Amino acid sequence: MKIIVPMAGRGSRLRPHTLTVPKPLIPVAGKSIVHRLVEDIAKILKEPIEEVAFILGDEAFFGADVVESLEDLAKGLGAKASIYRQDQPLGTGHAIMCAKDSLSGPAVIAYADTLIRADFELDPSADAVIWVKQVEQPEAFGVVKLNQNTEIIELVEKPKEFVSDLAVIGIYYFKEVGDLKKELQGVLDNNIQNGGEYQINDGIKAMMANGKVFKTGSVDEWMDCGNKDVTVETNTRMLGFLHNDGEHLVDQNVVLDNSTIIPPCFIGENVVLKNTTIGPNVSIGNGCHVTDSTIKNSLIQTYSQIKNANLDNAMIGNHVSYDGKFTSISIGDYSVLE
Repeated sequence: MKIIVPMAGRGSRLRPHTLTVPKPLIPVAGKSIVHRLVEDIAKILKEPIEEVAFILGDEAFFGADVVESLEDLAKGLGAKASIYRQDQPLGTGHAIMCAKDSLSGPAVIAYADTLIRADFELDPSADAVIWVKQVEQPEAFGVVKLNQNTEIIELVEKPKEFVSDLAVIGIYYFKEVGDLKKELQGVLDNNIQNGGEYQINDGIKAMMANGKVFKTGSVDEWMDCGNKDVTVETNTRMLGFLHNDGEHLVDQNVVLDNSTIIPPCFIGENVVLKNTTIGPNVSIGNGCHVTDSTIKNSLIQTYSQIKNANLDNAMIGNHVSYDGKFTSISIGDYSVLE
């Protein structure tokens, strides 16, 4: 089994945090989005992963440190890491075809801006599976249309009239991903574009037209990381899941000086808390110092200094110095607010 992970986008909706760090490497509950996604998929599949192929943007933004972290991720699964580049933002189908040398055999394709909680088995009767989640406002999503045999017969983007309430979440399984490769090559060769981009959906529709059977897979939880507010919400939900799973989330070397931690919280290595109340639903990365503060429902990355803060629904980057009374904030890396 292979896992193909397109992650070339810069994550403009999550700025300022993605000005210096690619969105898939933003931490949620102490671990980057892409690490959580790939490890969770591998765990769900319950079979060996032979290769993880990552499609990155330009080297200036997705540099050697990013490549090294992704190679370590694949190695931790006992898999080979393959690194590809998408130099131009030409769509989901184009991104997948940048990894065409890895497009053979069974594979899962997963976009690295979402997290899931699920427990499922692959349907052996299906040529492909598209994972979906029932939603209350299907007009805001791409949805699937099913026939009486519960096979997917159509993909509809943001339907104005009701088609179904099963939203596509961006995770796909192909029994033979070479079939998708063949159809996407046709999309590129014939310059079939939607919104000025080459889309995976056009390859999938061609597979359906050629008789390939698509089924749905369902997930228990689908968590977005598209912007600051939903990323903080996802951090909260993930902390709750990990806490209920019994995971140890607070490093044993945290310094507590007249301070309290209200679970669930993730607290990284070498964190110092002084005259501070943390939690619930807070993630604090390695090396942070927090003084005279109250923080809840927030995500703070690494090596930041927080003083005199009363934070709720906040997201703070790496190496930030913050001293103030604002509440719901979003501060990128290396910022100083005093």
